Parts: sequence; C-alpha cells; structure tokens
Amino acid sequence: MKKRDLHRAEPHRDLMKSHLIREEAHDPYQTRRKLREPSICSQCDAVYREGRWQWMDDNPQGASDDLCPACQRIRDDYPAGELTLSGGFFAAHREEILRLVRNEAAAETAEHAINRIMGIEERPKEAVVTTTDIHLPARIGRALEHAYKGQVEIQFDREGYFARAKWQRA
Repeated sequence: MKKRDLHRAEPHRDLMKSHLIREEAHDPYQTRRKLREPSICSQCDAVYREGRWQWMDDNPQGASDDLCPACQRIRDDYPAGELTLSGGFFAAHREEILRLVRNEAAAETAEHAINRIMGIEERPKEAVVTTTDIHLPARIGRALEHAYKGQVEIQFDREGYFARAKWQRA
C-alpha cells in the first residue's frame, strides 16, 4: 500500500474514533431472519403480518408456526425490563396499585402483541414486575406516578437491552 493510500484511510479511522458512528443496541430476541408471512405464534396465537407481531380476530389460513419474541423470552425466563414497586403507600394500597399495573400492561399488550408482563413477584415489602419489553416498565412507572404521585426512576442499559425502573412512595 502506498503512503498516499494510507493517508486516505486515516480519516475513516478518525471518524470511527470520534464516536460519530455508534452501534445501536439490538434486542437479542428480535427476529434475525425474515419470517414467512403470515406466521402464527404457537404459544399465544399472535400473528406476524406486515412486518410485526399483532393480534388478529381470525388466524389466517395457511400460516406457518413460529414462536414470537415475547413467548421466547417467557420460555427462557429472560426479561427485557423490570419494575420494582415499594414504599409505605404501596404496602397500604398493594392490590389497587397492582390492578393499575395489570391494566396498563393490558392496554400496551392490546396495541403491541409482544409487549407483556412476564410475571409479578410479590415480596413482603415490595413487588417486582418483569416484562418482555424495555419500554413497558417506564410506561407503567409513569402511569403510577401520574395516578398516585410518588417517584419513578428509570435506567436503560442499551448495551444489555434491559430497562430497570423503580416506583416508590412513602
């Protein structure tokens, strides 16, 4: 390689070093291959159509079987998000707050088939909600903050494709 060619290659390396080009975080459960459309999830009956998983009134004829990303996460017990609920107010209003959590998640799931609650682990002084999506804990946390005040903290680990939120009220 001639010296002149090396000089031309250096700006590219400088561009990479300047962090102008950054890799995006990718969901390890995002489909890496093009699915045959339509496909039906063999666990939950969500339908992959027009490039996304969605609920349909009738399952299309001749659809192939597949497993949606939400059902894969549930099978592997590998959540994308976590919301911890705590505080004296939570302890006193546990059932009411958990009802709001479930209702908010149901509204999200109705619109986006793969955004779901995986489980709710109830502990003596708190509850931990795990989700198949990184945005659902933030949505639920903000809904709790709007309805009951308190404080919500949200942290995204983009490299690990994980969201952790905490809502508490004394």
